[in-house]
Amino acid sequence: MDLQDFLSAMKQIERLGPIEGILRMLPGVNAKMLKQVNADPKRLKHAEAIVLSMTAAERKKPELLNGSRRARVAKGSGRPISDVNRLLDQFREMQKMMKKAAQGGGRVPHGMPRGYR
Repeated sequence: MDLQDFLSAMKQIERLGPIEGILRMLPGVNAKMLKQVNADPKRLKHAEAIVLSMTAAERKKPELLNGSRRARVAKGSGRPISDVNRLLDQFREMQKMMKKAAQGGGRVPHGMPRGYR
């Protein structure tokens, strides 16, 4: 998974509609939880601007983004460097989740048949 894939995933989520509406459909989500979600639609546009300000090589290998490259990306996207750093942190977290999901998500609960691993 690279940053181009990350951007595509965020766009797909945007097409589902407002995130609050999606979360309301999930069982166990209450109003307090909805308040904690920072679902500003502008954030996706900002993330898109940041990713599109990167070179193709930087999108494929985010570890190339050193301080001066991050400053260039921030300037090109019209966003502060802190937003670039935040996006990269979110990307790394999503990478971890995807890797964990691909590995089967962890332990199988006691009593669960082997086929469910």
